[in-house]
Amino acid sequence: MKTLIFIFVTLCTTLMFALTPETKVAVEAAAKKGYAWLREAQAQDGSWSDRRFPGLSALALWSLALSKDEANAAAAQKAADYIASCAQPDGGIYVPIPERRGSGLGNYNTCLCLRALHLFGQRDKYLTVMLGARAYIASTQIEAEGMHEGGFGYDKSSPRTYTDMNNTFYAIDAMRMTQDLEESRPNGKRVDVDWEAAKKYVLSMQQTSGEDAGGFLYNRQVPRTKPGEAPQQVQLKAFGSMTYAGLLAMLHCDLTREDPRVRSTYQYVGKYWTLDENPGQGNQGLYFYYEVLARALTATQMEVLTLADGTQVDWREALAQELIKRQQADGSWINDNNRFWEGDPALSTSYALLALQILLQQ
Repeated sequence: MKTLIFIFVTLCTTLMFALTPETKVAVEAAAKKGYAWLREAQAQDGSWSDRRFPGLSALALWSLALSKDEANAAAAQKAADYIASCAQPDGGIYVPIPERRGSGLGNYNTCLCLRALHLFGQRDKYLTVMLGARAYIASTQIEAEGMHEGGFGYDKSSPRTYTDMNNTFYAIDAMRMTQDLEESRPNGKRVDVDWEAAKKYVLSMQQTSGEDAGGFLYNRQVPRTKPGEAPQQVQLKAFGSMTYAGLLAMLHCDLTREDPRVRSTYQYVGKYWTLDENPGQGNQGLYFYYEVLARALTATQMEVLTLADGTQVDWREALAQELIKRQQADGSWINDNNRFWEGDPALSTSYALLALQILLQQ
């Protein structure tokens, strides 16, 4: 039997790993500076970056809401009002862009906006908008049999059937974390996704053999095919950010931390652990990688990573130091690689602040 390359150490009832006092002080200082930059970068209407995609502003609101800092209250309120103003008649929270393929990325934006509004609070004020968003997200789940069944894509009005792990993760995350809203639905008829179908889709994205066994793919279909060509089946390599998204998605689908499919993801995490890059993607999507890594490892109560050579990694300390190191002098964060829009400092800064807040809350 091959030597186990990774050991999952569960939470001990008498021991909690947390940031060292020195690191905590440094993280708090970095976060304070980052929030000051974020407030300064906010537009008068409460948005950040490209107003056509309110999900970008939602990530900023999400980080502001987590801070519980009164200095961020006014900016957060303006952001929440702006996001709510983007609600559409179909319940989605997005801006239609008819000439753009994928239109306004309705599912992606709605999921992020719903999560941010829910976390921000003021439930009574935004309840109608949030319930509409939940109904919209549920309506975007693919029911047709095949590789897409149970998954989610960018936009429900797309002329082609398309899904991917990223959109599916955001949909599952938003629906699971806001399910308490259904208690307030006026007609009493609850809205939800098909969780069994969602679980089946999520697990179909997991590699079960090879060097990246346990990792998660973005999708299993080449997005672009010429007219008249049959969709091609490919075995794309798993990569880091999608693996952490897949790990969190499995937990949302009620798989336990000890489920063999979850444990196989721990093995991938141990094998490809790094903060220098997003494994398999280089610097692409690096700050999303940091944010989803922090959320997933916190959700699994993973305290220490023990690697093949016996090295034990305190991932919280390591991530905190990495984010502090990467902060710009003006308080922002930015990715030199603009793939997935992380060349936008408002987006990368929001991701970084989300990760820091998760670390501070432990």
